[in-house]
Amino acid sequence: MAETSLQIAGRHYTVRCRDGEEAHLAHLASLIERKARLAQQNTPGLTEVRTLLFAALFMADELNDLEREAAGRQQQLALDDEDESATRAIEALAARIEKLSDRLAAPAPDA
Repeated sequence: MAETSLQIAGRHYTVRCRDGEEAHLAHLASLIERKARLAQQNTPGLTEVRTLLFAALFMADELNDLEREAAGRQQQLALDDEDESATRAIEALAARIEKLSDRLAAPAPDA
């Protein structure tokens, strides 16, 4: 188990993580640190707890927007798949209609 030191909102935190995950954890801490600085800039005088609360709210808001965007894209992909299926079905029906039309237009064989 590895141990790493992180700085968030002006405080140092020592955190344990799996070996090799230190860089990833440092990256996540830097994302939180940016949001904490944003909270402090927008609302000076926040306590440490409120700074971290606002940082978490900012991140949750971004996550929510990304989830909505992803859901919209999945919905659009599903509609595109439905459109493609409908197009193929219409093309198959059109081909069948043409064959039937050709048969009806052909002269009848001598009986």
